[in-house]
Amino acid sequence: MGWSGKAVFGVGLWIGCVAAALAQPGASGDWRYPQKPIRLISPFAPGGGASTIARMIAPALTEAWGQSVVVDNRPGAGGSIGTEMAARAPADGYTLLMATASTIVINPLVGKVPFDPVRDFTAIVHTATVPLVLVVHPSVPVKSVRELIGYAQTPGVHLNYASSGEGTTSHLAGELFRKVANVQMVHVPYKGGGQAIIDLVAGHVQAGFVNILEALPQINAGRLRALAVSTPKRSQVMPNLPTPSEAGVPGFEVIQWSGVLAPAGLAKDLTSKLNADIARILAHKEVRQRLVDSGAEPGGGAPSDFAAFIKSEIGKWSKLVQTVKLDGR
Repeated sequence: MGWSGKAVFGVGLWIGCVAAALAQPGASGDWRYPQKPIRLISPFAPGGGASTIARMIAPALTEAWGQSVVVDNRPGAGGSIGTEMAARAPADGYTLLMATASTIVINPLVGKVPFDPVRDFTAIVHTATVPLVLVVHPSVPVKSVRELIGYAQTPGVHLNYASSGEGTTSHLAGELFRKVANVQMVHVPYKGGGQAIIDLVAGHVQAGFVNILEALPQINAGRLRALAVSTPKRSQVMPNLPTPSEAGVPGFEVIQWSGVLAPAGLAKDLTSKLNADIARILAHKEVRQRLVDSGAEPGGGAPSDFAAFIKSEIGKWSKLVQTVKLDGR
């Protein structure tokens, strides 16, 4: 899902009207931020959920600040490559990260990564909460989760499922589903959700838990069949899809989220400015409606709220990772 030119222009025009109000003194107190282009790293390939949200925010920030905000896709290692780049960048506000639950919480729990999710970053703002959707290729002869479980347990049937990479939420969702539903499916990891969707639509993989931002256009076009959401309550944009418990797999819950981080040590006044400007964009009715129409729940809140949320997520995901034994224990 991408911005249409009209939508970008409309949001940018609104942001342009308040650009002067958004400008605040920078970290040094005697200059105005920004004075050069800003890089917003998305640690997955283009077309994925993190990249989609980054490309929603970037045009409006570009208009507001009068400097280019460039989305820099750096896929690989389940998002760890791009995340490390952000962690090692100078803490000057010119490198930001569109983080996800996969990159900043799960990856450090399932293997060694060259960054610490708390120590190496400054929390800026929570941008969105996004459900995953269990989808199958139309060639798979099932129309419900119960039918999928029965089909997967049929002798001679071999199913595989796509994920956006090792150690991502979609990978964990697939493994948790295998455990809870007692089925066998082979994991096929990709470098991002966009690439996973391409192979799902082509029928190279039969199933997958995919970000609703990425899946919705393909579901609406009939290229993928949706069976359930991964969240404890139904999606506003797909209200007919059952929750896991309604679909017959109680105890299953996986939620993806995204947020903006900066390298550790970012000045407090600059942290506050970034938070206020991005939160204001997320609250704008066009941006908010765009997110809601895509199945996401817009975020917001103070930097301290997001920092506390990340710490709480580490505890929650740690229990899930041990349940499905992604960490090898």
